[in-house]
Amino acid sequence: MLFVLLGFAAVAVPAFFAFNWVVTSTVIQLGTLFAEKQVLYDRHRGLGALVREVSLAETLAGSQAIRDWARDEDNAMLRRRGIAELEHYRQNFADRSYFFVIDASGNYYFNDQANAYAGDQLRYAVEESNPRDAWYFFTKALGEGCHLNVDNDANLRVTKVWMNCVIREGNRVLGVLGTGIDLSQFIQEVVNVPQRGITSMFVDRQGLVQAHRDENLVNLASLSAEMRDKRTVFSLVDSEADRQTLHDLLDRVTTGEALAQSAFVSVAGKQTLVGVGYLDRLGWYNVTLMDLDAIIDRRLFIPIGLLLLAVMVMVTGLATWVFKRAVLDRLAALDGVVRQARAGHFGPALGLEGGRQDEIGRLAASFAQLATAVDDNTKMLESRVRERTRELEQLAFKDGQTGILNRRGLAAAHAALAPAGGYGLLLVDIDRFKSINDRFGHATGDAVVLDVVHRIRQALGPKDSCARWGGDEFVVLLPESTPESLRSVAARVMAAMDDRAVTMGEAGAVAVSVSAGACLAEPGDSLDVVIDMADTALYMAKAQGRGRVVVFDADLMMPSRTALG
Repeated sequence: MLFVLLGFAAVAVPAFFAFNWVVTSTVIQLGTLFAEKQVLYDRHRGLGALVREVSLAETLAGSQAIRDWARDEDNAMLRRRGIAELEHYRQNFADRSYFFVIDASGNYYFNDQANAYAGDQLRYAVEESNPRDAWYFFTKALGEGCHLNVDNDANLRVTKVWMNCVIREGNRVLGVLGTGIDLSQFIQEVVNVPQRGITSMFVDRQGLVQAHRDENLVNLASLSAEMRDKRTVFSLVDSEADRQTLHDLLDRVTTGEALAQSAFVSVAGKQTLVGVGYLDRLGWYNVTLMDLDAIIDRRLFIPIGLLLLAVMVMVTGLATWVFKRAVLDRLAALDGVVRQARAGHFGPALGLEGGRQDEIGRLAASFAQLATAVDDNTKMLESRVRERTRELEQLAFKDGQTGILNRRGLAAAHAALAPAGGYGLLLVDIDRFKSINDRFGHATGDAVVLDVVHRIRQALGPKDSCARWGGDEFVVLLPESTPESLRSVAARVMAAMDDRAVTMGEAGAVAVSVSAGACLAEPGDSLDVVIDMADTALYMAKAQGRGRVVVFDADLMMPSRTALG
């Protein structure tokens, strides 16, 4: 027991550390892989929702009709063409809305999905002194191209993700036009996808949150600088080191080192895996925070438990080997000495008294003293052996697979019936058994044999006996049988076969049928003669299409098909 305990301790300590190491490594590897896939997924969704709108806005910004109108806003014809162009594109924008600010006048033109401002698209004029219009002058300074921002338009009373496209002619700014996507709709379709343990968001290059399922975190352009600082992605992590980690991730995806990067940071006191991707055409980052404890099912570590179980089995095997060497082998040697004493050779038994003085040594000394009493015990054991021998003789008459009589048992049962005569015999064969083995395998074939035997035995009476004659052939002995009772038993056997298909698990239902040859024996008929008659009838049943019984007509010396078929 001391060796066993030491063995368990020696293996359990490194196994414990190995378990922790494997679990930690697995969580990190699975989490990192999942994070990168999730970031790419979010990136695809974000691009799918926004890129089409940006492309349409860029095309509209390049329209010659728009540019001509921006140069000469008061020209009625150019105004009609410009408005018509805007209305045409409005039908293709997802939000069915547009805006256009002509820089020369600051006039802001707008129409929405309901076409509420048809004929009255001029809504107001932007002013540099108005804080609400700061977005325009900020966008105007960015240069040509489209730029995204989230803003609450107080004049229009809407909050959207705006695509602001600057129209330039050389160094001159002609205006800014674009469209928007309703922020709540964008969040619902792109960000607020229900995923356990995953929080997705989009941020701009300054880290300002532009889309989040919690709209309170979205950084509107009209907020104060203090509030914007509180609504950055960097404000979500706990420490300066984590903020630096986020900066590094953003820098790496911006330079194109990889489409996605991930690392562990602390969020609200919990280790969280953060993944970052860059939407280069939009100038946004998609950031995904993942709680691995909520994402990764702990059942994934069942193999680790199995590993520990294997280690325990190894320790048990080691302990067993030690026990065998220290105890069992010595007991086996002691047993040999006792056997020699039983034969009258007491020298080896007497020599055991000077052996090792442990438990087995003292037991050996006791055996040496009791060697002379082994004879009585041997006689008792011999009596038990004889009883066991009789049981084995009975087993010699049974088929090992099915439990019914084998050929030897059938011969013995026939020997008891033959002198009296008047008994019936059925020779039953499973149809196309080889094709069952070839198609479904020998395991299925064995199961079919067992099911057929079970059905045959259910159809027989208490005095009837069943034996296995070959691999798929069975013999039924029917004592005191008449032609009528022979047909009756044959009918029950065939009905049992037609009751249902054999269900074989993954193999499905296997249709099984049998053919049978039947005959009545005369007094003195040998088993071979009766089997030959039944076999002739069975051959006819096979030739007539299988799945039927043919009774051998002894008077005509020809097999006669019964109505059972």
